[in-house]
Amino acid sequence: MSKISKSFVEVCIYEVKPDKTEEFEQLIEKVVKHHRDFPGVKDVRYMKRTHRPPDFANAKRGEPPIRLTKKPKLVTYVLYWELDNEKTHGTATKSGLEHFYKEFTKYLVTIPRIILGERIQ
Repeated sequence: MSKISKSFVEVCIYEVKPDKTEEFEQLIEKVVKHHRDFPGVKDVRYMKRTHRPPDFANAKRGEPPIRLTKKPKLVTYVLYWELDNEKTHGTATKSGLEHFYKEFTKYLVTIPRIILGERIQ
């Protein structure tokens, strides 16, 4: 088995004010373009939480996830950002913050939860 070069990954969880989701999603489009054009970035993806898992018994039966229907107190978004190494992550993060930090904070309910590490598969 050949050794695979390990990428550096950031997973970031954002909680957004429900009345600001359209503006946040427009901002995400700009952020994704910025990140994708940055040297050393391998992948950038965002997702919006729209479903929840069923209870365990239903999951064991293979039931699909359940669509969220109640008006949310906050809307959760998740970033998956893969880069070639930690150094690239540092410089790309700095650039992103210089361009988008002030605008990003207008939409968030709390500070983002950031998880960093090496991709293993």
